[in-house]
Order: sequence, then C-alpha cells, then structure tokens
Amino acid sequence: MSYAENLWLFFLLLFGIIAVPGMDMLFVLANALTGGRDRGLAATGGIMVGGMVHTLNGAVGVGLLMHFVPILFKPLLLAGAAYMAFIGLTLMRSSITVGHDGPAGSRSAWKAFRQGFVTCLINPKAYLFVLAVYPQFLKPHYGPIWMQATIMGLLTVLTQAAIYGGLAISAGRSRSLLIANPRATAFAGRAAGLLLFAVSVFTAWEGLRAA
Repeated sequence: MSYAENLWLFFLLLFGIIAVPGMDMLFVLANALTGGRDRGLAATGGIMVGGMVHTLNGAVGVGLLMHFVPILFKPLLLAGAAYMAFIGLTLMRSSITVGHDGPAGSRSAWKAFRQGFVTCLINPKAYLFVLAVYPQFLKPHYGPIWMQATIMGLLTVLTQAAIYGGLAISAGRSRSLLIANPRATAFAGRAAGLLLFAVSVFTAWEGLRAA
C-alpha cells in the first residue's frame, strides 16, 4: 500500500469517527445553542487543540515503541486491529441517538475554549482511536514518524474544524435534524462501525502476511 493510500484510509476512518455523535459534538452543540455561533466555534477551537495533543501522544508513543522495543510493534498492531474490530462490531450492533439533553453551555467564549480542550482530552473515544489506529498508520518505511504524525494531526484538526465548526454555525438546524432523524443518526454510527471493522480486517491481514 502506498503512502497516499495509507493516508486516504486514515482520513476515511478519522472522518467516520469524528462524524459519529459523541461527547465533543454534543459539547459544541450545547455551546452554540446556548451562546451562539461564536461560543460554538470557541468550543470547536478547544477541541481542535485537544486533538493536536492526542496526535502528539500517539506519535511519541509509537515512535518510542519502535525505537526501544520494535519486537512489540507487530503484536501491538494486531492487538489494535482486534480492538478496532470489537469497537466496529459494537457500533454496528448499537443504536446511536442524540437526545434533547446535553452538557450545559459555558458563560464565555474563552471558557468554552478551555472546556472544549478538556472535553477532548477526557474523551475516551479519542484515546481508543489513538491506541488502536495510530500504530497501524505510522510506519517507518513511509518516512520520519514526526512528519507523518504532523500530517495526520493537520488532517485531524481540519476535519474537526469542518465537522464541528460547520455544526456550530448551523447549530439550530443540525440539532433539529439529529433529534428528528434517529434512524439517520443510527445509520451513520453503524456505517462508521462497518468501516472500523473493514479496516481492522485489512490491517490484521497485512500484519500476518508480513510476519
């Protein structure tokens, strides 16, 4: 698989994960609905900074692992693939919905930014994503790990900006659509689960073939 194909696959997976309604999305919606567009965009900015921290953690962790204990890298890849398959199957079997209740909005744009940063840092979905996915896409034969991580971090931030920022700008309409169309929301979650499962199978096959 070429680097362009590897990066494209990462982007598809990243987009699916970010687009599934969760803690970060609900936080942006709550702030945009209670404080307007600017507060929603401030919350989005905080989440974007949190995404960069997660990218740094993933890059440092993978880089140290490959440098000091490279023999563990392939088992981690296979373990990550198995865990990603589990998450995918869980999403495909679940009913993801967005209710009327959400986290309370903040009182100022700066507070919304800070809270968005913390919300992203404590989001378990982000940690699971880094643990399960990053070892499979950061590979030494594609070039320096730090450069690959920088590109992946930029993709993460831009995708968050597009999805959460767009949601903040059109919060009222988007919120109504999510609440009024639970089937569409559940379908989006299950589609992301199917993508997770497919990528995990492909990754496991690649890892076993290279063994």
